[in-house]
Amino acid sequence: GERFSGYNKPKRTSGKSKKFAVLAKEGDKVRLVRFGDPNMSIKKNIPARRKSFRARHKCDEKKSKLTAGYWSCKKW
Repeated sequence: GERFSGYNKPKRTSGKSKKFAVLAKEGDKVRLVRFGDPNMSIKKNIPARRKSFRARHKCDEKKSKLTAGYWSCKKW
C-alpha cells in the first residue's frame, strides 16, 4: 500500500514499527527495507555522537543495500 518515488530513496513511514522505509534495489534484487527506531531522535549534527554511532554499528563494513544496517549508517 505504500508508494515509493523510486529505488534506493528512503522515506519516512507513518507506521509505529519503524521510522523509515526504502525500496532497495541491488542488481536485479529488490527488497522493502524498514529501519530506524521511531522513539529515538537522530542527533547526527553532533560530531561525537555521529562518530560513536558509526563505530558502534561498524558502518565501514556494511556494503549491501538490501540491509537495514546499510541504510541506517547512510542516514548517519
